[in-house]
Amino acid sequence: IDAATESADFLRFNVKYSSEIYAQQPPCNAAGVWNRSEYRPLEGFVYAVSPFNFTAIGVNLAAAPALMGNTVMWKPSNSAVLSNYVAYEIMREAGVPDGVIQFVPGDAASMTKQIFDHPEFASLHFTGSTFVFKNMWKQIASNIDKYRSYPRIVGETGGKNYHLVHPSADIANVVNNTIRGAFEFQGQKCSACSRLYVPKSKWAQIRDGLVAAAESIKQGPVTDPANFMGPVINQAAYDKITNYIEYARNASDCEIIAGGKYSDSEGFYIRPTIVVTTDPFTKTMKEEIFGPVLTVYVYEDAQIDSVVDLVGETTPYGLTGAIFAEDRQAAVDLGARLLHTAGNFYINDKCTGAVVGQQPFGGARASGTNDKPGSAGLLQRFVSPRSIKENMVPISGFAYPSNQ
Repeated sequence: IDAATESADFLRFNVKYSSEIYAQQPPCNAAGVWNRSEYRPLEGFVYAVSPFNFTAIGVNLAAAPALMGNTVMWKPSNSAVLSNYVAYEIMREAGVPDGVIQFVPGDAASMTKQIFDHPEFASLHFTGSTFVFKNMWKQIASNIDKYRSYPRIVGETGGKNYHLVHPSADIANVVNNTIRGAFEFQGQKCSACSRLYVPKSKWAQIRDGLVAAAESIKQGPVTDPANFMGPVINQAAYDKITNYIEYARNASDCEIIAGGKYSDSEGFYIRPTIVVTTDPFTKTMKEEIFGPVLTVYVYEDAQIDSVVDLVGETTPYGLTGAIFAEDRQAAVDLGARLLHTAGNFYINDKCTGAVVGQQPFGGARASGTNDKPGSAGLLQRFVSPRSIKENMVPISGFAYPSNQ
């Protein structure tokens, strides 16, 4: 992940988007009147909580509110303090005044309690797990009478993202995009593909392609750019992911057809793992794993309508999803029926890899507030507009013409 260039993209595009926001002014002025909109910072401070996996997300979580005039308390993930601190120091060197962004690593629970108890708390800007975000929302709600203003809650959380394959799909495109979507960055992305729905008529070819590709993936230290995968982030992640693999290994409705191997003897390495299930509601189809585990459900071609319903009913999330279809009408129809299943929706492409300035990112349902980082919509959450009317012509009396 090229953290430097994506961070620069966030900063540059946010300047463009902020200019567009400031340019939104009342279209009409009565004679002798100047109307205008002023976009004030929030009355208080923003609490930015960043994840371990994308340094650029941490930069944007802190810099976007600051750009709009706010003071920010930035709490990095304890698994990514150094990378986030380097980014913070770069922003200070570039001229961000001391105190505008305050970088404060520490214990998440105790820090969050103190911050949410403060009357000047004005906004939460969060990327992380759905469980933590929901708990934070509850804490804010329980403290609502303490705050000067209603806090703005902005969050991007988990996903259980899908690839849905139509019988008309291009097989090689499905295989290559699914391997990328599921296994790049060890699947440690909220947008990673972890559910794959395949028509029975295509399964044999897709299965062979997926297994061959997964087994060929080179894995090793991230210092070697030839490695497609590295280790997962830490022991806790390793234990969680491998528990899901063992669940699949022992479940009567699941079969591991690739991977399933792992070792923490020299780093937390987990081979890309592909599970096939006969139960579309099995555990690995429903729960976010955040690792290199893909579960496949093979459906009868004639049952694609019911499978479309399955996509939306299996999990509470709504972050990303993709369909693969060479039949254009089928793609249009599927896109319409899957309307609320993904905030970022892809056609004949992997369900991950959103680019700033091209695909603003975020989802709804249990996946977050869908305020779309990488767009003007996000910046709108960190301003409090003030409408101003300035009268240039004094009035000579209080009566209106209708009173005459």
